[in-house]
Amino acid sequence: MKKEFKVIAELLPKNVRVLDVGCGDGSLMDLLIKEKNIEARGLEIKEEYVKKCIYKGLSVIEGNAETELHQFPDQSFDYVVLSQTLQAFYNPEKVLKELLRVGKSAIVSIPNFGYWKVRTSLLIFGKMPMTKTLPYNWHNTPNLHMCTIKDMFNFCNEKNIKIDKILGINEDKTSQIKRSNLEIKNLFSKIGIFLLS
Repeated sequence: MKKEFKVIAELLPKNVRVLDVGCGDGSLMDLLIKEKNIEARGLEIKEEYVKKCIYKGLSVIEGNAETELHQFPDQSFDYVVLSQTLQAFYNPEKVLKELLRVGKSAIVSIPNFGYWKVRTSLLIFGKMPMTKTLPYNWHNTPNLHMCTIKDMFNFCNEKNIKIDKILGINEDKTSQIKRSNLEIKNLFSKIGIFLLS
């Protein structure tokens, strides 16, 4: 189980309704149902992942979050989760607004392009870096918008999106990020997790 999923699960209270957008093979939903008694639903674009979810007995529909979140009523979930996908949308602002319309709160994780190894790789080798959290070449990456934890923090402030909590993950370490330690945590976190409302 990915460390990120365990951290997301810890952010969620028991017995709530969660929509996992871009749910993949359903690993996070499975964890939430078993460990937190959460009523989880999924939205996934890839047919093979939808089949895997259905095989596991998970409730999932096939669809594109960028164009199909409108089908969900306002505040129909307590939480909406979007794991490391925001940077792959053509219009991340629109998707974020839809997440916050559909859910009372949203948990959004991003790969941090401000992580020191990413910065160093670009500086020393002069080419787009490849890491565990960014495993693609420049020409086949699904990432359309390179974003750092600091970028996401500033974006939310500009758009008046309330940030309830930010966590940074680096290997097995998780740390809370605040305005006072934003610069250093942006440098040393591979992944940023934002709890928004």
